[in-house]
Amino acid sequence: MLLEYKVAPHYGDMCELNPDCHINGEPLDYNDFVRKYDHDKAHAQEFGCRDMRCDIKQPSGDVLNKYCITTDEYQTIAFEISEALKFGACRECV
Repeated sequence: MLLEYKVAPHYGDMCELNPDCHINGEPLDYNDFVRKYDHDKAHAQEFGCRDMRCDIKQPSGDVLNKYCITTDEYQTIAFEISEALKFGACRECV
């Protein structure tokens, strides 16, 4: 199968992906690929992030089957998601 996917940040919300992101026609849930969190929450301002980054999760058989992808494709997509959602400090939630 030819891999078809779209990964793009949401234009109004840096913490989310664009709602039309997909993999092989399946709506993309970034939680299947990465763990997103503030790496320096202790120094963040209230309602803001200090160092938002993503850690890539290990692929599970359920996720590979859900999106009809290989382990190598998973790694490629997970990296793109982690880059799209990595933005450092933010005060968008204020």
